[in-house]
Amino acid sequence: MHPDDWHLTQDVDAFLARAGHFLRSRAALHNTPLTDIEKLRTHRAAESDDEAAVFGRLESQGEVLAIFYLTPLGRLGLTPLSAEQTDTLAAHLAGLGHSPAQVIAEHDTAGAFSESWQKHTGAASEPFWKTHLYRLGTLTPPQPRPEGRGRLTGREDRDHIMRWCREFCVDVGEQRSIDLIDAGSWDDSRFGDRHFMFWETPQGVPVSMAASTSVVGGMVRVDPVYTPAHFRGRGYAGAVTVEASRAAQAAGATDVVLFTDPDNPTSNALYQRIGYVHLADFAGYRFSYGAPEAG
Repeated sequence: MHPDDWHLTQDVDAFLARAGHFLRSRAALHNTPLTDIEKLRTHRAAESDDEAAVFGRLESQGEVLAIFYLTPLGRLGLTPLSAEQTDTLAAHLAGLGHSPAQVIAEHDTAGAFSESWQKHTGAASEPFWKTHLYRLGTLTPPQPRPEGRGRLTGREDRDHIMRWCREFCVDVGEQRSIDLIDAGSWDDSRFGDRHFMFWETPQGVPVSMAASTSVVGGMVRVDPVYTPAHFRGRGYAGAVTVEASRAAQAAGATDVVLFTDPDNPTSNALYQRIGYVHLADFAGYRFSYGAPEAG
């Protein structure tokens, strides 16, 4: 695969005009690029040319085979690539002077890019994220169903949601996300564009929450799902995830997906019981470039 087969642009609309169909063709597998690129599209007015995102598509005979995007904060997202394609892209990006802070992709693609990036730039890499991707098949409410009901949240719930998002980030080790969760930067956090659902007891006490993205390319991702420790083990997480998944389908989603921690057998078993089916594994690597030697 020749580097010239990669077509780069900072024009997100032109990029989507060529690559949008490809992304939507496998919306579940491409769920993160779909939501990330949509957020970049809607926020582009606040960016300067110097910090604009970069988008690339791999074409052969007029057909888009893969894409990448590099955000202003250095997050590189990739759709699945072969080892040869990954190495060609790494060499191409290095030659153009790009310095991604991290890469997130399907497991084998992320690992191959990490190795190629180190080969072409000398940058050290460190794995920081691994996950299972599940896609909803037949939604199956848990039995027995816990007492209570699901409720879409409103503005009056913002403080409660932010507190639980902070607790969620502590649980999963997302320090950077914690730093962005306050009233002044909420919209820029990874949760700022989510739709939140509470599960409440019959007395109206919130005991669990699930959030979801807006429909993009026919896809909705449920993220995050969180239950405070003292409410766990009572079926609330399954109940609120079912409600969020049902709401996503009612909003028009044909693909409803979620990520899970491979090291948490409880949550993986729960999602499978309510109808989610394992689709793929994903991974993330951070890059460090080292300080220049003192002269």
